[in-house]
Amino acid sequence: MPDYGIAPEDEGELLPWSWAVERLEASRNYWVATSSADAVPHLAAVWGVWHDGAFWFSTGGRSRKARNLSANPRCSVAPERADESVVCSGTAVHVTDDRTIDVVQQLFIAKYGEGFPDPAANPLFRVEPITVIGIIESEPEFSTRATRWMFSPAEER
Repeated sequence: MPDYGIAPEDEGELLPWSWAVERLEASRNYWVATSSADAVPHLAAVWGVWHDGAFWFSTGGRSRKARNLSANPRCSVAPERADESVVCSGTAVHVTDDRTIDVVQQLFIAKYGEGFPDPAANPLFRVEPITVIGIIESEPEFSTRATRWMFSPAEER
């Protein structure tokens, strides 16, 4: 993060991946950022679950998110808290496998009690991270613990 006063890697203590996963699992609400084919940005709050190394969420089939992801599957996801932020950037994949949908539906019910819409009209998406940035807002953590994790794109795994 040039010009932000972040210490070199050898002068700080990077955050462990488990720190990011804890925040991704614990959040109730998330932000999903998409963009249309002509690069118009869109940011929306969603419910979702972190499971098996990916973020899973459902949205209306005719929603701006679904239309944007159909045209451009690259997106970013962040849990609701900004003071200990985790921003995952990756590619959304429309999930259609019934067995997988059933598993995610059970995770949604366990987390929210309800709220998993019919996947026939409301597609389920999986976002596997390629880049994740974790930042703690307060000092000295901001300048000494800001961390970037990088993963190979899903098609290379």
